[in-house]
Amino acid sequence: MLWSDIRMLYPDKWLIIEALDAFTNEDNQRKLNDIGIIDICSNNISVMKKYKEFHKQYPEREFYFVHTNKEDLDIREKRW
Repeated sequence: MLWSDIRMLYPDKWLIIEALDAFTNEDNQRKLNDIGIIDICSNNISVMKKYKEFHKQYPEREFYFVHTNKEDLDIREKRW
């Protein structure tokens, strides 16, 4: 699913999403071509708590917590 479709289906919501198909561009920005919705949360505290639970249970998967009021996803990869 695309971010624009998700925003229309879930207006003004906190979501945990998974990058199903993604790449990093030359500016270290993650571009998500296909997004799965993992959970819908009522507030920022509950979304962070659930994100940590999912990430601990499935560390190999690429989860993010986001709010649908953002027109574009701006996810940056940090190089350590």
